[in-house]
Amino acid sequence: MKLRPGVFALLTLALFCLSCLPQNANNAPADHWVGTWAAAPIPMPNTEGIFGAADTTYREIVHISLGGPRLRIVLSNEFGLDPLTINAASIALPSTGSAIDPTSATPLTFGGRPSITIPAGALVVSDPANLKLAPFADVTVSLFVPAQPMRQITHHSYADQTSYTAPGNVVSAKVFESPTKIANWPFLKGIDVMADSKAASIVAFGDSITDGVLSTRNANARWPDDLARRLQANKKTENLGVLNQGIGGNRILHDGTGPNALARFDRDVLAQAGVKYLIIMESINDIGHAQDPVNPFDVVPVEDIIVGLGQLATRAHTHGIKVYGATLTPYVGAKYASPAGEAMRQAVNKWIRTTDQLDGVIDFDKATQDPVHPSVLAPAADSGDHLHPADAGYKIMADSIDLSLFTK
Repeated sequence: MKLRPGVFALLTLALFCLSCLPQNANNAPADHWVGTWAAAPIPMPNTEGIFGAADTTYREIVHISLGGPRLRIVLSNEFGLDPLTINAASIALPSTGSAIDPTSATPLTFGGRPSITIPAGALVVSDPANLKLAPFADVTVSLFVPAQPMRQITHHSYADQTSYTAPGNVVSAKVFESPTKIANWPFLKGIDVMADSKAASIVAFGDSITDGVLSTRNANARWPDDLARRLQANKKTENLGVLNQGIGGNRILHDGTGPNALARFDRDVLAQAGVKYLIIMESINDIGHAQDPVNPFDVVPVEDIIVGLGQLATRAHTHGIKVYGATLTPYVGAKYASPAGEAMRQAVNKWIRTTDQLDGVIDFDKATQDPVHPSVLAPAADSGDHLHPADAGYKIMADSIDLSLFTK
């Protein structure tokens, strides 16, 4: 069919106008969210009925890694046995103690509403909030949790950071009157920031040595904290956040403090926002308990531990995540150390250094060992228990990491 000249001109004009319109919302690029802070949750039975007995506001302080112009928080009831109601939430920059900077206080919503009920076993993500965060900002998240049944709560037990609670709904208060100090992070699981498309996160996955046990409280002196500072100071890696997913006492193959590593992997690694790299440092508790000279339990052969580590790498690779194995630091002299356990540690480290299942190696063992007695921590690294590093030891670990691993 031949179009009349006037009709043809109109069609041409219409097509030109359509080409000038913005992309259809269905084709528009999605917001790019990247994790800047996280803590691995574990269950805590509420046997004494302390939690949920009265209206309570939690004011939890965390230290982020990557900055950004907008943020959102993640709240968890993944180990709860009852629905969890949060009636108000806010985020702000902290001042001193429980005090906040009121000019930065920003209410948080969930689907446009100030409150939300989280089903047992679930988590929720808040709506985006406009609060510009600088790298390494301390951030205060305030949650008003009304009285309700709580047979078990979800929290991160070892915060190494002082937070606060107060009676009633005081989410908006500049400072708490007579607050109670706490050293865990109840219900709060993560903070994401909006970032450019090149930004990504690194998950540090492990046990107490990654969690930062025996580092100085409120000093952010864990090795993932030190790594984040090095990344930010390097132009090629300044767009990377670090998520600490260590749990003190955690193991690869058996539940202990929290679910075993294989069971929690999807929750604590694959579900994180913008994760591109993974550092795995875990299994010293599998080894220590299996070969404890006084009370061995959950005995496993080293071959099973290695298979478990390989499974973690395989699952990460399935999601396009690069995996770096961190060798186990020396532990001779620790309470559960033994010659048989040391042989297992050496076997795990040999596998980490030689396997083709990993994308690279971070040799924490070499970095922290005593040059004269390589099976023990160097005095400069040791906290005194011959298992956990001191602040200086955690820094030695972070300083030993080749940052080029995170430019590939």
